Amino acid sequence: MVNFIEELYYGNIEPQNKKRRESRNYSREMKVFSENEDILLEKLPLEDKKLFLEYVDAWGIVDGESVVDSFVIGFGLGARFTYDVFVLPENRLLKED
Repeated sequence: MVNFIEELYYGNIEPQNKKRRESRNYSREMKVFSENEDILLEKLPLEDKKLFLEYVDAWGIVDGESVVDSFVIGFGLGARFTYDVFVLPENRLLKED
């Protein structure tokens, strides 16, 4: 069974075809990140360069998994919130009279 929330997170389901607007801070930090990575790769000896690239790759995987977990948990909490508000009799906003 396909996990709908993870498919949504990875962009396999697109509820809105809207491009992400990047903040100035995000763009600036991405530039710093990229430039510093290039400088380190130029200056590091071959053995340290390999170690650094392994670190960068590992961090990307760990960070990606963490973001997926946060997204799934947040989505689930939102669904439970919605369920509580609209379905549970004691909280139902749209009460049938």
